[in-house]
Amino acid sequence: MNKIDSAVDKILDSYEKYGGINLEEAVNFPNQQNVISVLKDLCCLIFPGYTVAEYIDSQTLRFITGERVNRIVAMLTREIQKALYYIKKGEKIENSHCFALAEKTALALIEEIPEIRRKIGLDVQAAYLGDPAAKSSEEVIVSYPGLEAITIYRLAHFLCRNGVPVIPRIMSEYAHSKTGIDINPGAKIGESFFIDHGTGVVIGESCIIGNNVKIYQGVTLGALSVKKELMDKKRHPTIEDDVTIYANATILGGETVIGRGSVIGGNTWVTKSVPAGTTLYN
Repeated sequence: MNKIDSAVDKILDSYEKYGGINLEEAVNFPNQQNVISVLKDLCCLIFPGYTVAEYIDSQTLRFITGERVNRIVAMLTREIQKALYYIKKGEKIENSHCFALAEKTALALIEEIPEIRRKIGLDVQAAYLGDPAAKSSEEVIVSYPGLEAITIYRLAHFLCRNGVPVIPRIMSEYAHSKTGIDINPGAKIGESFFIDHGTGVVIGESCIIGNNVKIYQGVTLGALSVKKELMDKKRHPTIEDDVTIYANATILGGETVIGRGSVIGGNTWVTKSVPAGTTLYN
């Protein structure tokens, strides 16, 4: 026991020396587990009855939905409040003000769910129509990692666009860990987006993607430079409507534009703009 006590003392000492502890009574950081719990509930709102085992019929749907919405608003408000207060703590902002902003944002996300569901419905159709192996839309919903990553992106992007720090990134990295697809929540992605297979896809923070875009596994939409002073600049490419990008293509740079209707072949390396209607391959 003396060795265990000594080890505990050393661990506690490391908390004092190096930080990295999130005390409940302190001005604490959002909790990863709580954020992921909220995210799972949000995904159940998007596709009720698909993501978790629960009995739903026409009689219970309203009750289950209402219960879930109340749970989301309560927990998400708390986590957004913590994120806002932590980020703004140097501005002497009142915690009560952060709570009001957090609750407003959580409710706004709930109100946006029908529109997010509309967009994700188009993503489902894009996957079903774009993949000959897809037998039904339902198969896409329950088994396609690309759709899961896009669903989480669309939820995280709403929060990101509404000024919520930290939490959108926790959501996107959860999707990354599950699917192998890394979509920064700051990216702007249009409708009917399809990621086929998906493993290894990277979409950077300032990337802009139009409508009806299809990309395959291993595609990187990245930056030419990762210097910290460029953090507020557009570092990632623009992909216009109706573009297809095949496996392991790498497209880099904030000034790089892939023109409408272009096809980028597999394993290509692109750092300059491509005119509309171009087919580019090695």
